[in-house]
Amino acid sequence: MKTYAIVGAGSRCTSMFALPISKSFADVASIVSVYDPNHKRAQLLQQKCGGGFPVYDSFEQMVKEARPDVVIVTTIDRYHHEYIIKAMEMGCDVITEKPMTIDEDKCNAILEAEQRTGRNVTVTFNMRFRPFAARIKEIVQQKTIGQILSVHFEWFLDTNHGADYFRRWHRKKENSGGLLIHKSTHHFDFINWLLEEEPVEVSAFGTLRFYGQTREQRGVRCLTCSYQNSCEFYFDIAKDDATRELYLECESVDGYYRDQCVFSEDIDIEDSVSLNVRFSGGALMSYSLTAHSPFEGFKLAVNGSQGRIEAETFHGAVGPFAGEEINRLRIYNRNQEEITVKVPVVGGPHGGGDERLLKMLFRGHMSDPLHQQADSWDGAMSNAIGFAANKSMKEGKSILIKDLVKRPFQREI
Repeated sequence: MKTYAIVGAGSRCTSMFALPISKSFADVASIVSVYDPNHKRAQLLQQKCGGGFPVYDSFEQMVKEARPDVVIVTTIDRYHHEYIIKAMEMGCDVITEKPMTIDEDKCNAILEAEQRTGRNVTVTFNMRFRPFAARIKEIVQQKTIGQILSVHFEWFLDTNHGADYFRRWHRKKENSGGLLIHKSTHHFDFINWLLEEEPVEVSAFGTLRFYGQTREQRGVRCLTCSYQNSCEFYFDIAKDDATRELYLECESVDGYYRDQCVFSEDIDIEDSVSLNVRFSGGALMSYSLTAHSPFEGFKLAVNGSQGRIEAETFHGAVGPFAGEEINRLRIYNRNQEEITVKVPVVGGPHGGGDERLLKMLFRGHMSDPLHQQADSWDGAMSNAIGFAANKSMKEGKSILIKDLVKRPFQREI
C-alpha cells in the first residue's frame, strides 16, 4: 500500500486523482493528507473523499508529519517546481500533472534536484494512454511506413473548451506559460514519443486576435457582467455544483474568480500559434493550435520513407461532426494502397487515456512495451518545445533547445 499526499485541490486533482484513489484504487493506494493555499478547497476535497486524512495549512508540515511515499502535484503550473523540488528534498517521489513546469530555469532546477536527491518524478501525459494514440504508436513502432521523415500536426480547441483557458488563471503567461506550455505539452510529448527523437530547434509565431481586447462589450467577470444576456461566452459559475463549490464558494479565501471575462485586457497568452521543429534524428514537424475553432479535435499526418499515416479525431456541437465522436486512421503505402484501421471510440475522459494512466500509476504493469509512463526527461523535452517557441515568438528567431534545457545525466536517445 503506497501513501500519497496531494498539493493543489482544484477540479483536476479531484476528478483525476483524489476520487479515483479513494474509490477505485483504495486497495493499493491511500491519501494521507492534502494541502492547498485555499483551505476551503482542501476541506471540500477531504469531504468528497470521505475524510480519513487531515488538511494541512503548510506543505512542509504536511510532508514532515504525514510522511507520504509520493506527493501528487496539481497546483497552478507556476508553482509546480517549488513543490516538486521540496517533496524530493524531503524524501518523496513525485507525480505531477502536465506541464512539469513553465520555463527553462524551473525545469533545470527540477532535473538537478532529481539527480541530487535520487528521487523520481513521473509526469502524467494521458495522451500516451489514449487507445487511439497508442494504436498510432504501434503502427509507427512496427515500421509500417518506414523511417519517419516529417509530421504535420493541427490541433483544434472549440469555443467551449478553448475559451475556458482565457477565463481562468491560464490566461496569464506568468501562471501557465501560455497554451504552448500548458496545453501543447501533451501534443509535443506525443510526437517526441512517436518519433523516439528529441527536439533540437524551434521557430514559432503566435497571435491573440480572437480573445483579449477584441471587444468593447466586456466586464471583469461573468457573474457581475452587464452583457450576460448577449454574450455567447457567458459562463454561469453557479449553475454547476462543482464550479460553485470549488470556486464561487471559495472566493472569500483568495479572491480568485473562475469566470473572468475572455475579452479582458489582462490576457497575454496567444489564441493561435504555429511552429516548426527540427528533431535529433532529422525529422521535421509543423504544428498549429487554434483555440477558437467551431469543433474540437486534431489532424495528424506522419510521412515516412515507405508511406504515410493520416489520423483524425473530432467532436463538437457544430459542423460536419455535430454530436459525433470521430476517430479516423488510414495508412497509405508505396503500392498505392489505402488501408483503413478501425479503432473503436473509447469512452471516459481524454478518450479513455485517464483511466489507463491511473492503472499504470497505481497498479503498475509487468511491462510497458510502448513506454507510456513518462519521466522527468520526457516532461522536460515536451516542455522544451514550448519554452523555445515562447522565446522564438519574443525574439523573432529560431531557438536551440540545448541553450535552454541542460541534461543533468546521460540518457540513451
